Amino acid sequence: MAVKITDVIKNSSADKCGIKAGETLISIDNHDIIDVLDYRFYQLNTSLSLIIRDLSGNTREVRITKQEYDEIGLDFETYLMDKQRPCKNKCIFCFIDQLPKGLRKSLYFKDDDSRLSFLFGNYITLTNLTEHEIDRIIKMHISPINVSVHTTNPELRCKMMGNRFAGKTLEVLERFAKANIKINCQIVSCRGINDGEELKRTLSDLEKLLPSLESVAVVPVGLTKFRENLFELQPYDMQSAAETVEIIESFGNRYIKEHGRRIVFAADEFYIKANKTIPSAEFYESFDQLENGIGMIALLKDEFLCALEDLNEDSDIQCKVTIACGVSAAPYMQELMNEFQKKYKNIIVQVIPIVNDFFGDKIDVTGLIVGGDLINQLKNVDLGEELFISSNMLRHEGDLFLDDTSLCDVENALNIKVTPIKNDGAELLENLLRRGTHG
Repeated sequence: MAVKITDVIKNSSADKCGIKAGETLISIDNHDIIDVLDYRFYQLNTSLSLIIRDLSGNTREVRITKQEYDEIGLDFETYLMDKQRPCKNKCIFCFIDQLPKGLRKSLYFKDDDSRLSFLFGNYITLTNLTEHEIDRIIKMHISPINVSVHTTNPELRCKMMGNRFAGKTLEVLERFAKANIKINCQIVSCRGINDGEELKRTLSDLEKLLPSLESVAVVPVGLTKFRENLFELQPYDMQSAAETVEIIESFGNRYIKEHGRRIVFAADEFYIKANKTIPSAEFYESFDQLENGIGMIALLKDEFLCALEDLNEDSDIQCKVTIACGVSAAPYMQELMNEFQKKYKNIIVQVIPIVNDFFGDKIDVTGLIVGGDLINQLKNVDLGEELFISSNMLRHEGDLFLDDTSLCDVENALNIKVTPIKNDGAELLENLLRRGTHG
């Protein structure tokens, strides 16, 4: 295997050694280079031997001496230096299968790539791993690995994931654990399918992976209105959500007593659906599962109130702003703003919950709000001087919502500045005060 070099960074080690764009990297220190993991791992040494093939097809050895963590200085056609690997499963709960037609093409791609698990924290199912890749993860000690487990019942896992090999691949977890690879797990909980007794079985089985097991997130399945001809799934109600939270917390309490860590956590959505109080920030330990919606509200509250406590009241600040968020988060955001306005009475902050008409009202989280719903529900509202939204509503580049509406589209339609803010309480407070100071 080999990878084509598309660019050489000026004044880098590769540039100084005469490597040119268009040439091909074959190996580093006699290790074949297949993709970004090989390249990153084998370039760490201070003294390297590269085999390069030039445009004429001739090969040569290039020796490089550099500082230990310096990059060689090569760029490739894609970040992975290879094609992104699609998911081979047909999960009964797959959110992508519930998307409407006509969205940008990239949203329909189902990723199940172990390299992205390590590089960006994506979750993989293990069904896409070859024996070579398993051995490479262990050899390179690529850690942590993030795994979508869903259930440790082999037969049920095959059914839920629509893949006859899905049960057998659970054995890979044990191999990673024995190699001291850290593992984060995700369970998408489907009412009446992998919750209840099945959830208890899964959490008991995962305990065997300790001490390699870092954390387990249990999240409720997301159900959009676009589920025609898909597996029939029921949303969680207050009772079923409360029962699930009780199971998760009972295991977490036992893990604390026996292992010193809680390890397993319920998503904020479960607490909201169960009408239960969301635990304090201390409950969530290191917040290892924020990307799965675990402890986001608790962390935001803790950061915001701590930052607010350190500030003195400034009665000269006057303005009005709006925060738009999901229906489920709105009451918690309103609580924070009530505390804020006790100190800054002249900064009027209105919190507006946005109903998800695009995906359906069963989807009530902030991160899945689209630009079109913001426009339709806020166009006749006095928003004040600035609109704050969560940056989670936008893609990584920060420009587009899921419905392909741009941030500029929303600003133009509402005739107001729209500011995306991370799930960071201190940043939220800073922006509120900035608006007040310069409004």
